[in-house]
Amino acid sequence: MDKRIRRMGIFLAILFAVLFLQLNNIQVLQASKLDNKPGNVLTASSTNTEPRGLIVARNGTVLAESKPVSDQYGYQRVYPNGPLYADVTGFDSLIYGTSGIESSYNKYLVAQPNPITSLSDIFSSHQKYVTDSVVLTVSSKLQAEAQKALGSLKGAVVAIDPSNGSILAMYSNPSYDPNLLASHNAASVESAWHSLLADPNQPMLNRATSRDYPPGSTFKIVTTSAIFDHSPKIASEVFPDQTQIKLPNTVDTLSNYAHESCGGTLAQALAVSCDTTYAQIGLQLGAQNLYNEAYSFGFNQVPPLDISGVAAAQFPKASTFARNLPGVAYSAIGQENVSSTALQMALVGAGIANHGAIMTPHLMSQVRNYQDQVVKNFVPKIWRQATSAATASQVAQLMVGVVTSGTAQGIAIPGIEIAAKTGTAQTNLTASSNLSLSGSDNWMVAFAPVQNPKIAVAVIVPAQKGLSSNSTGAQYAGPVVKSMIQTALGLS
Repeated sequence: MDKRIRRMGIFLAILFAVLFLQLNNIQVLQASKLDNKPGNVLTASSTNTEPRGLIVARNGTVLAESKPVSDQYGYQRVYPNGPLYADVTGFDSLIYGTSGIESSYNKYLVAQPNPITSLSDIFSSHQKYVTDSVVLTVSSKLQAEAQKALGSLKGAVVAIDPSNGSILAMYSNPSYDPNLLASHNAASVESAWHSLLADPNQPMLNRATSRDYPPGSTFKIVTTSAIFDHSPKIASEVFPDQTQIKLPNTVDTLSNYAHESCGGTLAQALAVSCDTTYAQIGLQLGAQNLYNEAYSFGFNQVPPLDISGVAAAQFPKASTFARNLPGVAYSAIGQENVSSTALQMALVGAGIANHGAIMTPHLMSQVRNYQDQVVKNFVPKIWRQATSAATASQVAQLMVGVVTSGTAQGIAIPGIEIAAKTGTAQTNLTASSNLSLSGSDNWMVAFAPVQNPKIAVAVIVPAQKGLSSNSTGAQYAGPVVKSMIQTALGLS
């Protein structure tokens, strides 16, 4: 009998210990996670009974605010220019939680008890709350210009200050209205949510950070850097003019865009974006050098932007090319299984602009309290040392040639030296493809002024209905890039 009692006691003690551990797990370790879980109505209700802090652009334009309303919550989250900044601000929803800046800086935006500063505060029967404001790096002028320049085109624009990583503009089209998700009417919020998710145009997809595309010839910025970093002798070679080259270990060929004939020096090849030359360069560099250079520029890593959902650009590991040398040729021109987001290609351009150093991209500039005092300041820091200053300088000058005498002549601005690279990526084009193509993803990466860069910008206009079958980056992304540079430099 005593044995049974002891066993039962031990068993109950174990159960009590497990219960104790689980309670601590829920109440302590997972408390924050559960509090912020979408659909937690208790948390949503409590946080909406007090106002949230402001989210403002760098010039003070209000992007998100809380306004008093006469319902059970007391305050309604409002986005004055909703769709324009939706991918930046995100949303604050009673049902679906928070996203974007609303999520990343939630601990500053939620109402906090007002510090006690006097005896009257101690004896006050009403608890007062205060909020912090999140000041972003985004320029309202550049954000509006990105929307205007894209117009009805599906695509994305990312503009960065190369010197410190500040995101000057980040816009994706089509967008959505976060006000629909901030409503206090649960039925209308759920209806809006399901409608947005069912929309084939994917308005809630941030094409600037979360969707990757084959970068096409904009990747030649990385390939060109690899020449100077890994095999400088290639830079002095003169390549024969040709319309196509035979790929190794196969009967297949790789052709230039529109079967044009090109070659010559490295400067000439980059200016006209000569695929046959760069395919040969890729084969000379080899898969490992290409992979190493891509990794140095941030490929295969998630850029540390201060919102969630950022995707990593991809460059295949060298081992995957062991029996696929043609794939090395295609990868050197940004095809095969190479992919990138607009954010990543903007960072590539910013790295060349900033003497080889890619600064950590960020949207938050400052957090300021209710007395307008700085609570938190972003401190610029290097994310990746992509290449040397010497290499960056040489690549930048080659990119100037793309504007003065190459495929990006359309973005030239009198008196302003611009460095750029166009990209026209044929969708699903790999060494094993049958070339039955559905269209092209149209790119451009640029920065200006070259000697003292104020802006680095990447634009992607992916294949879509309404584009000509022979669309190019210069044709569709170029005008957007030019307008962004003009606005950044105060020329429009």
